[in-house]
Amino acid sequence: MVTFSHTDEGTSEAAWAASGLPAAPELPLDATELAAMRFVVLAAHPDDETLGAGGLMASLVGLGAKVEVLLCTAGEGSHPDSPTITPEQLAQVRLAEFSEALTALGLKDHWTFLGLPDRGLAGHAEAIARAVRGAAHRMPADAGMLAVVAPYRADGHGDHDALGAVAAEVAREDGHALLEYPIWFWHWATTQHREWRDWVRFHLAEPARQAKQRAMAEHATQVQPLSPLPGDETLLSGEFLEHFSRSFEVFAWTPALPPSEEVYSSSDAEAVFDRVHDGSADPWNYTGSWYERRKRALTLAALPDPSYENGLEVGCSIGTLTAELAGRCRSLLAVDASGSAVRQAGQVLEGLPGVHVEQRVLPRDWPKGNYDLVVVSEVGYYLAAEELATLWDRVEASLEPGGTLLLCHWRHPVRGWELDGDAVHALARQRLGWRSAGLYQERDFVLEVLIAPGNKATA
Repeated sequence: MVTFSHTDEGTSEAAWAASGLPAAPELPLDATELAAMRFVVLAAHPDDETLGAGGLMASLVGLGAKVEVLLCTAGEGSHPDSPTITPEQLAQVRLAEFSEALTALGLKDHWTFLGLPDRGLAGHAEAIARAVRGAAHRMPADAGMLAVVAPYRADGHGDHDALGAVAAEVAREDGHALLEYPIWFWHWATTQHREWRDWVRFHLAEPARQAKQRAMAEHATQVQPLSPLPGDETLLSGEFLEHFSRSFEVFAWTPALPPSEEVYSSSDAEAVFDRVHDGSADPWNYTGSWYERRKRALTLAALPDPSYENGLEVGCSIGTLTAELAGRCRSLLAVDASGSAVRQAGQVLEGLPGVHVEQRVLPRDWPKGNYDLVVVSEVGYYLAAEELATLWDRVEASLEPGGTLLLCHWRHPVRGWELDGDAVHALARQRLGWRSAGLYQERDFVLEVLIAPGNKATA
């Protein structure tokens, strides 16, 4: 359990700014996708919603998305030693502040107060879960088109952690997306904590930033002293508020996985992708799409060495990337689970020296041999988590010391499969623990190069 006080010096915003946080990947949802979704926003206390997600909410309102806010407590315990106001009186003031803040964000009549006790949310998980499900029911849509927005479940504040845990469980059980917003984490954590490196950034246009500033100013009991007397000091210091004046907000993002949907694994890959490739000679428009052409160019440019002796491409599809990798490899083995894809790739790659194409369902049918380059592009999320762990074990066993592992994956949810691109890369980092030689992330895909331990052999 994290122990901290709001009076602690904390980690400065300058430290977070220098840590690489402003370059975190964007939330992989564009304006059209966000506008079509529904959002249930949870706040443990008045001001949590504005601090953590005020800019997001203002942006969603501007896009026309449906948003409903659930306020759990009135925050009556924020000044327990005040000589000028009772908890009951403070509750009324803070509820009025919350109402004005929501009005500033464009959500005047879109919130509900649950009336739960401040500092007591851990004992009311069932009531919170019922309220979240009730709000979702009032905004009917496909389960995967609703996102629960809640405090980060390891934020360090008891109420935040309890509320975040309930939100995560409801989202998992009911098939909703989840956006967790940290608040006190920015204060007590340091830049050496690893979890934030997997979080995403949501850019705030100027109207959303201004709306957030106006909303935060409405929470006067938190940003100004109640009186000059001891016990009435300002709760949220100027240094703390700097974390929330950024041009972006940060969230831990978990995409929706419909609970009733069949989830595929590698054992299904041959049949699934035979159907895909039998239906089209170029099912993902590899040759015509600017997105695909640009991504291939970035992939080739990210390889740290000019040439490789023995390369392995996992999931070659029709061989479009394979043909370009061939120019960097003396020998290149390209494999795919789909027999239809392998046949098409064989035609595309016919005559290229040193290139071999084989049908293999990985990780169980891993090829023999050692490689100084392994490319896993747009295929990792077609494995279950335990299969992916085995794949990284196979990579580790067969990649030469100092060899290159290149990963590139789509960052949006992949319907019917357990994982998404961000999860694939996170699991690779966790399992292998290798140093990074490059990381490029944008809203649609992530491209990463990891280097196997040891020194690469020289010719």
